Amino acid sequence: MIITVTMNPAIDKTVTIDRLCPGGLNRIKEVEYDAGGKGINVSKTIKALGGESIATGFLGGNTGKNIEMILDEKGIFHDFVWVNGETRTNTKIVEENGSVTELNEPGPVIDDKQMDRLIRKILGYAKEGTLFVLSGSVPKGVDPMIYAHLISLLHEKGAKVLLDADGELLKNGLSQSPDMIKPNRAELEKYAGLCRESSEETLLNTARSMKGEDVKSVVVSMGEDGAVFLLDSYEARCPALPVKPRSTVGAGDAMVAALAFSWEQKLTGEEAVRLCMAASAGAVTTVGTKPPSRELVNELKQQVIIKGV
Repeated sequence: MIITVTMNPAIDKTVTIDRLCPGGLNRIKEVEYDAGGKGINVSKTIKALGGESIATGFLGGNTGKNIEMILDEKGIFHDFVWVNGETRTNTKIVEENGSVTELNEPGPVIDDKQMDRLIRKILGYAKEGTLFVLSGSVPKGVDPMIYAHLISLLHEKGAKVLLDADGELLKNGLSQSPDMIKPNRAELEKYAGLCRESSEETLLNTARSMKGEDVKSVVVSMGEDGAVFLLDSYEARCPALPVKPRSTVGAGDAMVAALAFSWEQKLTGEEAVRLCMAASAGAVTTVGTKPPSRELVNELKQQVIIKGV
């Protein structure tokens, strides 16, 4: 069983324009609305791949009701804690050249009682053979140690954890040794105090230093430079697939979803790498944060080039 935790979900509003003109008139060519937030994006992709998950976290207001309705329509199981305030709406401005400008709202403030309710709900699902995907930002009022706290509690129950976070959330979470992590290049550089656009060798060595007896898998997504995979005893490096991009938003979430799905299906290292690369590349070809179809993923899997590290 896979449980995705999204503490700061959103309706993702993606608008397409020719070119952003700050301070001027911008005419929108296309608008897409999706249920979003990193964990919800993971659940959407798992569903598209043919798997099942349960999405949980916080929802509030009419925006929260819209997210719940969208998940129902997609047949995605969910079990959220309802809170006061309005779930946020995030606006993604996509230009014809592929550039993306994001305007993310803060979301509602969460109090201790609401947090306790979510923790109890999460632990109710925790047992051996269950993977929890903890991903994304947290709302105001939530302790930045929350992912570290949850990892400790979930491990006590025998569950596994895949962490996809950045900044303080990543640093704190690593103190409790999640089973898998999926930072992108910028997140890894920030965590390790590296300069921007560090060499692939530097990123690989940093990833290896994070992998150990407890952190068994480290995947680093590098955008147009591909990705590096350290999966248990299987290591690989893959260049990015040559696809026509529509929006890069959600590509990392698709890779996390494929990694979680691979774990549940007990895929080999090579199979997992191909699925992760294909799902991520497929997500780039969709508008907004929509997942790629399984048919497209199967097609792209055949194009994945796997190299040694």
